[in-house]
Amino acid sequence: MADSLHRCAWCGTDPLYVAYHDEEWGVPEYDARALWEKLVLEGFQAGLAWITILRKREGMRDAFDGFDPEIIARYGEADIERLLGDARIIRSRAKINSAIKGARIWLEMRDSGEDFSAWLWSFVGGAPLQNRLMAGEPWPTRSPDSVALAKALKKRGFTFCGPVIVYAFMQATGMVNDHGTDCFRHEPVRAMGGK
Repeated sequence: MADSLHRCAWCGTDPLYVAYHDEEWGVPEYDARALWEKLVLEGFQAGLAWITILRKREGMRDAFDGFDPEIIARYGEADIERLLGDARIIRSRAKINSAIKGARIWLEMRDSGEDFSAWLWSFVGGAPLQNRLMAGEPWPTRSPDSVALAKALKKRGFTFCGPVIVYAFMQATGMVNDHGTDCFRHEPVRAMGGK
């Protein structure tokens, strides 16, 4: 029997997508390493459907050593070739190189005393932004905040982080609550903090 909960239309009926919508999307994430993993996955999604990433996420976590920046930052050509031959992941040399470069930048920030999470969250004032999207309204694909964050990420050397990718990242990590007001997750996510 199908449940009667009203969800954001974008998640459709695929059980993996529904679980992602119901349990993860929009939930505020503050862990610096988890935020970096999600930024990497959003970059891998460029040009693809998000469901593709969800289907490959566990394989990618395994192939990328649990998205441990300490390990990924040391990847060399042999690791890149190994990854390019691994059907469990998105096999793009540019995206793999982006993940390696991003791990190195993440470590540089950490080692200089800069918290990646606090830095990211500073672009939304430290708390989730609360949108009130009504049924039938188009979902935003960028915002002034995503433009500013994308520019700052690129300035630091991150790649695959344009304003649209960054806005999707902000939605996924709860920096912005874009659950529709008619979605059963809107209010619970809103209650997790915001302004």
